[in-house]
Amino acid sequence: MKIGFVGKGGSGKTTLSSLFIRHLATTGAPVVAVDADINQHLGAALGLDDAEAAALPAMGERLSLIKDYLRGSNPRIASARTMIKTTPPGEGSRLLRVCESNPVYDACARPVELDGGAVRLMVTGPFTDSDLGVACYHSKTGAVELLLNHLVDGPDEYVVVDMTAGSDSFASGMFTRFDITFLVAEPTRKGVSVYRQYKEYARDFGVILKVVGNKVQGQDDLDFLRAEVGDDLLVTVGHSDWVRSMEKGRPPRFELLEDANRLALRRLRTAVDATYELRDWERYTRQMVHFHLKNAMSWGNERTGADLAAQIDPGFVLDESALTSPGGNSRLTPTA
Repeated sequence: MKIGFVGKGGSGKTTLSSLFIRHLATTGAPVVAVDADINQHLGAALGLDDAEAAALPAMGERLSLIKDYLRGSNPRIASARTMIKTTPPGEGSRLLRVCESNPVYDACARPVELDGGAVRLMVTGPFTDSDLGVACYHSKTGAVELLLNHLVDGPDEYVVVDMTAGSDSFASGMFTRFDITFLVAEPTRKGVSVYRQYKEYARDFGVILKVVGNKVQGQDDLDFLRAEVGDDLLVTVGHSDWVRSMEKGRPPRFELLEDANRLALRRLRTAVDATYELRDWERYTRQMVHFHLKNAMSWGNERTGADLAAQIDPGFVLDESALTSPGGNSRLTPTA
């Protein structure tokens, strides 16, 4: 299952996504955690110190390797150079699973030990001084979009992405890549404004959007959120001494997280798991193609010097059957 955490800057989405990742890990579920925010804080929220977080390999710096591996033997893609962030898979492409060993994970993922389990952590990499004036952050998150476009995940497997703040994710099609999106909102006018914007943008794409109210201090805050977001409000989270200790770099054992917050995390997982039966792989593939054509026409064809529409395999649908179809992704490495 693919889960995106979004929200305005400072809403607590990184904290909430890290808590959810820890919750999944304690149950033994396989988890790939991805930090796709311009401010790279997920590693620290999962307990890494500054040196460990700085040493994480940046996906944005390994984009050529990612493209070359995912291209596989797809005859519609002449070279990795002609792949862009929205390039869809087709016959011959290599697909990814959550539980496997492959060169992409070897190069870009690192294990993080948590209470009761471990997760794979991947990061886009920070926006550096050398990027100023010559690149946009979406050139780095493109690696994440390619990964999600080539990922076939099953029930009880989880990919949790801490997204860029605000509505920046709408600069690409990545907002359609999730089974469910959790929007973290504070009980303020600014807090719910991002919700309204996200809801409007996502309306025509079948995005399942649920609000996680954060920093809720009392009934008045709860009433405000219910009035502003209605039935999209799934759970609320209040003050947490555990989180405060974590933010100081001294997290207690995760089992000591407050009961109310543990219950909130269980409700998040229940909501995630319920979306599996709602999956529509054909729609997922159509949306992939839709955004690829938009990017091809607006900038991709000119940048690569190729007709990127020709990369689309009209008979291909990304789903479980694509993993073993003749000529498809029969070259998957064994699961770990």
